Amino acid sequence: MEDLELIIRPEDYSLLTDLYQLTMAACYVGEGLDQRRASFELSVRRLPKEFGYLIAMGLAQVLEYLENFQFGEAQILALQSTGIFEQAPERFWTRLKEGRFEGDVWAVPEGTAVFANEPLLRIEAPLWQAQLVETYLLNTINYQTLVATRAARMRDVAGKDAILFEFGTRRAFSPQGSIWAARSALAGGLDATSNVLAAVKLDRKPVGTMAHSLVMALSAIEGTESGAFATFHRYFPGAPLLIDTYDTIAAAETLSKQLKAGEIELAGVRIDSGDLLDLSKKVRSLLPGVSIFASGDLDEYRIAELRANGACIDGYGLGTQLVTGAPVNGVYKLVEIDGIPVMKEATGKVTYPGRKQIFRQAGVRDRLGLATEDPKGEIPLLQLVFKQGERMSEPETIAQIRDRAWKNVQSLPESARQLESPIALPVELSEALSELTDRTRHRSKSV
Repeated sequence: MEDLELIIRPEDYSLLTDLYQLTMAACYVGEGLDQRRASFELSVRRLPKEFGYLIAMGLAQVLEYLENFQFGEAQILALQSTGIFEQAPERFWTRLKEGRFEGDVWAVPEGTAVFANEPLLRIEAPLWQAQLVETYLLNTINYQTLVATRAARMRDVAGKDAILFEFGTRRAFSPQGSIWAARSALAGGLDATSNVLAAVKLDRKPVGTMAHSLVMALSAIEGTESGAFATFHRYFPGAPLLIDTYDTIAAAETLSKQLKAGEIELAGVRIDSGDLLDLSKKVRSLLPGVSIFASGDLDEYRIAELRANGACIDGYGLGTQLVTGAPVNGVYKLVEIDGIPVMKEATGKVTYPGRKQIFRQAGVRDRLGLATEDPKGEIPLLQLVFKQGERMSEPETIAQIRDRAWKNVQSLPESARQLESPIALPVELSEALSELTDRTRHRSKSV
């Protein structure tokens, strides 16, 4: 019977995957390869257009997923009922029933700036397990990294002191996506979210003002826009007001008179449409002590333009352009099996073999080398966060991740941070990795 609720529960994590992950796992079991030690790395071949860096995000949800990864009786029965696995070996079902994720995870900390071809994480586990987790890992890391990067770019452009709110719930790709988007936005540099559930789950206070519908409805009943504002303040004293429903300047003039007369208190006003540059300057002249908040399909480019032209805006509400956009196309590729380095050689999709490490010389360059290499005065970025199916430390807070993201972006050269034609930090291959790549390529051609 069709389940219209479509709620994702931890017990269903194992089925939240692409079919071919399961068919491959069945093949591995049938051929006796399922327990071979495999290493897969998740990386991005190319940065999205006009991005000079990415901010890694989503690791917290990856680890929570791996902790809960298992196949219960209901999930196994659901798979068997499809009829697809009729020829699968009986040991496949035993493997699923008894399996828990028992591998290791190496990852860059959330909030770290990364570049093309650098592994954001590496899974080292029995082959069938490392294979099955691919889809979920890509889903959470690709999307959260996109939102976190947009948030970091917006924070960088707006400056450290600007107020930035996440308003993207209605534009996110799903209800679950909206929660992840809110988390990623906060960790990437924003101050608060309007998503009440996300705020509660993240131990934050939700933020917001009002919609035009409230102003229109109360104006119709009360007789004036000013009456609508007064009614709203009866229940939420001093709260910010949305002033562009009818005439932004007229509304500001009325509020100015009321403030001077001591009739109201006002924390701020929001402008959601019109010429934000011109309107913000006029509203500032009328309400000099009141914070001005702008919204309406804003992105980092529009924020930069407004600031460059002297807009009198103290904060920004960010929605559509924050939680949507060109995707982060992360890929998850096998790099080693049973200690044997492997690589993909398809045109335009070449991967580097072997387990790797990112060695960073802050603000100068990255060196992509083998995990067995030693740093040369550099900082190794990939850390062991999960060992034999167990966490190595407690989850980080949003504040810790946000601070790391800010410091990482500020450490980058201006050329990588610029919005137009950015130049990513150079990523050099170590001599050892280059030699391994040549040997692996030669071996595959000689087979």
